[in-house]
Amino acid sequence: MTVQSRNMFSNMSAGLKNIVGGEIKPYTKMLEEARQEAIDRMCVNAQTMGADAVIMMRFDSGSIGQDMMSITAYGTAVKLDK
Repeated sequence: MTVQSRNMFSNMSAGLKNIVGGEIKPYTKMLEEARQEAIDRMCVNAQTMGADAVIMMRFDSGSIGQDMMSITAYGTAVKLDK
């Protein structure tokens, strides 16, 4: 899981985009980075448990306050039979 927040200038930019519409690129970038961080942490946790792979991987997300977002990547860590 990871929790991310943008800086004040990104928040002001997002407020302006909210008026005129369109993609809010700083938030898109933040969410892409948060997803990757959540995946990386999940993989490290699986390796720590001795797993060879993670199956049935999925994401969960939510808002914390007005300008923070949490992303969780989870799945089933498995040990492959050799």
